[in-house]
Amino acid sequence: MERCIVLVDAGYLLGAAASLLAGEPSRSRIKVDHPALVQALRDRAEAETQRPLLRIYWFDGAPDRVPQPEHRRLRVMPRVTVRLGALTRSDGRWAQKGVDAAMHAELTELARNRACSDIVLVTGDGDLLPGMMAAKEHGVAVHLWAVQAADGDYNQSEDLVAEADERRVLDRAWITQAVSAREPKEFGGVCAPPAAPRPEIAAILSAPLPDAALAAAAERAAEPHPREGGHAPAAAEEHPAGERGHPAKGVPTPKDLAALHAPTGHHPASQPASATLRWSSEKGGWVERAPGSTEPPEAAGLPTLAQLTTAEQRWADREEDITAVGGDPFEVGQVFARRWSARLADEDAVRRISTLYPRIPHRIDGELLRYAARFGLLAHKDDQIDEHDRYAIRAGFWRELDAPVTGSPTP
Repeated sequence: MERCIVLVDAGYLLGAAASLLAGEPSRSRIKVDHPALVQALRDRAEAETQRPLLRIYWFDGAPDRVPQPEHRRLRVMPRVTVRLGALTRSDGRWAQKGVDAAMHAELTELARNRACSDIVLVTGDGDLLPGMMAAKEHGVAVHLWAVQAADGDYNQSEDLVAEADERRVLDRAWITQAVSAREPKEFGGVCAPPAAPRPEIAAILSAPLPDAALAAAAERAAEPHPREGGHAPAAAEEHPAGERGHPAKGVPTPKDLAALHAPTGHHPASQPASATLRWSSEKGGWVERAPGSTEPPEAAGLPTLAQLTTAEQRWADREEDITAVGGDPFEVGQVFARRWSARLADEDAVRRISTLYPRIPHRIDGELLRYAARFGLLAHKDDQIDEHDRYAIRAGFWRELDAPVTGSPTP
């Protein structure tokens, strides 16, 4: 077949681009215009091989092989196929598993089936050397592309370079067609919230906690600490029990609230069976639960988005999620709220849910967080759940419903 195929090791391509443009191989240091990058790869491959493109294979790693927002956008682009390996964390560093093996298998299978006459490899890993040699034995011309190294040295296996039929370097001018370095204030992972604080998030963070939890926090803060020679910390004076704010230790987790509300020397599990642990979606800490009821009267009868969505709308939602929703936590909350409010037949429902601000009814909040999980949010980061993402998601929800940011309910 007189066609060309491009196999891209995304870890190599974007890592090397980050080194070139930002000085270190972290992909969080660069911004990537994926449609422009795919088009640039296609144009260059067709120009250099003088063959029409059959397909671009994009090999990358993802936690538990769950597609991230960039993978969801890539895999619906024309002539692009995404293959995912695992992304694991070891000794504080992320590492791809299974990507090289998948590239090797695809390379040899394409050559064996004579699916193309030319294969372009964008990689630097010497593990692909046997696959490259097998492809050549089947009569396929192998083109090896390298990303310009920041230090001017090789960033590819020398054996791989020696075995390739054709070699090209993707220089800085070519890379910057679709990739740019982030500003320092923009550093963060794909799913990291913006560094600049938003007033909506601040409003949710400053929402009042239960009186009992605040009183317990003040009581604990006033207890003498052995390292302080029996003196109470200054935070106890700054945050008295009656103050409507967070304890000095920062944003409490569900575990913190449960411990604060539990009597001294008691485990939270000793709470009565009539109590339930709520966080953010209702009241924080252990809350007495009325028999047969798990939500406040204002939330009764509020439908979930799934109940309001038809099969046709569900299909359209998935298309929008893949092609238009970037995966920013704040944006995800806005998209969910926009769909939910637009499909409500009860005009009074938005007013009723606004009276609960900043807490979202439990059923709707759970559905919101499950929706956010589709975009790779709420995943474990450094072995801890990123609570800031949760606040950003809920802040986006309230912003879309035009809830006030002052913490008072909508009139």
